[in-house]
Amino acid sequence: MMMLNISMQGLHKHSWLQAATELEQGSETYVIITLLGAAGSTPRASGTKMVVSENNIYATIGGGHLEFKAIKHARQLITQGETCQQVENFQLGASLGQCCGGQVLVLFEVFASDNMHLDIYGAGHVAQALIPMLGQLPIRVRWIDSRADLFPEQIPSNVQKVVDEAPVDQVNNAVKNTASLILTHNHQLDFSLTQAVIKRADSLWLGVIGSETKAKKFQYRLSQRGFTDAQVQTMVCPVGLKEVPGKLPMEVAISIAGQLVELYQSVQVGLPKQQGKEWKTLQNNLVQLSALQSNKSKVG
Repeated sequence: MMMLNISMQGLHKHSWLQAATELEQGSETYVIITLLGAAGSTPRASGTKMVVSENNIYATIGGGHLEFKAIKHARQLITQGETCQQVENFQLGASLGQCCGGQVLVLFEVFASDNMHLDIYGAGHVAQALIPMLGQLPIRVRWIDSRADLFPEQIPSNVQKVVDEAPVDQVNNAVKNTASLILTHNHQLDFSLTQAVIKRADSLWLGVIGSETKAKKFQYRLSQRGFTDAQVQTMVCPVGLKEVPGKLPMEVAISIAGQLVELYQSVQVGLPKQQGKEWKTLQNNLVQLSALQSNKSKVG
């Protein structure tokens, strides 16, 4: 069963407006769900709103299976990592397990964070030196390793710790346009992660720690497995700025941090402006719902 709130029990006490304001300030992607119109018997009136983030929900549009389905759909939109608006039509009949018997038109407004998403694989010395620096930058980080004991007790608020015995599986859980940084202790694991990231074909960037020799070996192995030259060239290895030499963990971390700053700044420059849902589209949806409601009244 899907968990509605991960960080706490039950619903948050914030109103939808308070939640949207807080999430916006915290640079977290969220969805505002609005009941645009209703026909027949429905649990809440038109205009009712709630907010859904990756881990939490705020306010309610009436509960029941309708709300469950709306939350699930909102989180699917969040994983796409793009600002968008979408209208969905829900029948409150047997298909949703609700006896209201009405029909609801729901608007999903996704407000994607402008912050770059970064997945870091490996919690070794370089990552330990890098994470505190990233905690002061506008980057949302998933820090992934199979070894729970390596993570420090305190991590920055923009960093999410992920313990997984099979780190490669986490590649599939990444949002679209995520930057991936591979810093594990195992070359074979590094290679498996590299393959998985390249196969997804929707990553923002892929950096792999290592030497020139390691890079050449990975390039050869990738080509032997059918990857094209263009795909192989998406791998940045050795990772980090060439202008910042050094092999100490902190030196390598500083070099990588500089490269990540360049990356997120280039992303922010190219971000498109948010586009609202066209009123004509919404109007057509509402007209259709109004006609349905009128027909039901005549039949009754």
